Amino acid sequence: MDLDVAKKLISNYVAGHCDFVTKADVAERYYKVENDILFYKEHCPDELKNPLRSADNRVPFSFYNLLVNQKASYLFTYPPIFDTKDNDLNTLIVDTLGDDYAKKCKDLCVNASNSGMAWLHYWDDNEKGFCYAVVPSTQVIPVWSKKLNKKLLAVLRYYTDIDDDGISWTIYEYWTDTQCQAFRRRNGKEYSIRNDLMDYPMFFYDIPTANDNSYSNIYTHNMGVVPFIPFANNNLQTLDLDNIKKLIDSYDKTYSGFVNDLEDIQQVLFVLTNYGGMREEGVKGIVDFLRKLKKYKTINLDSAGTGDQSGLSTITIEIPVEARKELLEITRKAIFSMGQGIDPQQQSFDSTSGEAMKFLYSLLELKAGLMETEFRLGFGELVRAICRYHNKDVKNIIQTWTRNAIRSESELVDICSKSKGIISDKTIIKNHPLVDDPEQEEKQIAKEQKEQQDIYNDDGYNGKGGDE
Repeated sequence: MDLDVAKKLISNYVAGHCDFVTKADVAERYYKVENDILFYKEHCPDELKNPLRSADNRVPFSFYNLLVNQKASYLFTYPPIFDTKDNDLNTLIVDTLGDDYAKKCKDLCVNASNSGMAWLHYWDDNEKGFCYAVVPSTQVIPVWSKKLNKKLLAVLRYYTDIDDDGISWTIYEYWTDTQCQAFRRRNGKEYSIRNDLMDYPMFFYDIPTANDNSYSNIYTHNMGVVPFIPFANNNLQTLDLDNIKKLIDSYDKTYSGFVNDLEDIQQVLFVLTNYGGMREEGVKGIVDFLRKLKKYKTINLDSAGTGDQSGLSTITIEIPVEARKELLEITRKAIFSMGQGIDPQQQSFDSTSGEAMKFLYSLLELKAGLMETEFRLGFGELVRAICRYHNKDVKNIIQTWTRNAIRSESELVDICSKSKGIISDKTIIKNHPLVDDPEQEEKQIAKEQKEQQDIYNDDGYNGKGGDE
């Protein structure tokens, strides 16, 4: 790509990506429980502020964090299992996915929830072979085709890096189905993409013909497609925060205001009329009043005769406790209803049947189902990329998804036992609550059966009869 073309392309795409980054950053903040209540500033001059209001507690609630983690744990505590009907290929896929496969699945879920779209990047490492990693969603700008199948034509990835001299740079990587070109520009107000973008030779090449080692800004790969895989949060690619942000903000403000009222109510303002001790002006007179009130439980008031208004009164804050309590309860229910989650405070699992437990997970299952539909496409593409890398041909990929939910295991065991002879043993093993790895369980069963058969043969019970 010509440098002038790159400048124009990067300028256009980065400018249109700003709204996406802003929304994703807000969701990331709420996931870290850094809600807006912590940054709210009251635009009111000091002279207009209520003197009875001095407390300024700001309590953020982690509702959004809980809802996202609920979905991630529900879907990916037991990550999807892939079956190609070829045991050797299945083993190769598992080995390539590696030990951190489950963690990357959860990271994809969290990223998709916070930004509407998560991204996975894979590449060929000279030492490790096929590698893949989750890329922060704010770093990726996809270029889609205009056709109905919406094919991924290219990806522009940009991020910040600091060189050995401590200079901050923005790196731009433009990936296609054949190569990647790298550019960079120095960060700062005086630097711009239009004027300061340059080639960035970040890729190391070994050139045996020239007997020399060199760096280039172009990296050629043989993946056959753009090596980025999208994982959409749902069919609309919306954020999980969109439906509940205002409800969370309302809950934070109401609760924080309640805490402030409880703190401010301890401050009683005394209204003194014709108090004798106030002949001494300023702080000294106030200190004298408080000292005498504490010591003698009485105060001295001057009276000017009949009709005089001398006296002592107090000003306190009235707190509408019941109204706030009701508002907090309604708002909390709305957060978990609109956020399609499970409120642990409102659930009772005493003597709850398996069918009733399924009902508790109904909203979470709806949300998880939308994500699973989109993620199945991404995981299918990942498995096919692994197979292409190892020169293996695969047609059908069966994905098995397991939910991490509270369930009645005794009911499941009973169902499995009653299904013997009706469905295959493989299906029974796969759905048994005590089995984590169905293939390993089948191997263990076959091993134990063989051991039992060997013991049977050694004892002479081989069907041929023994000595008379």
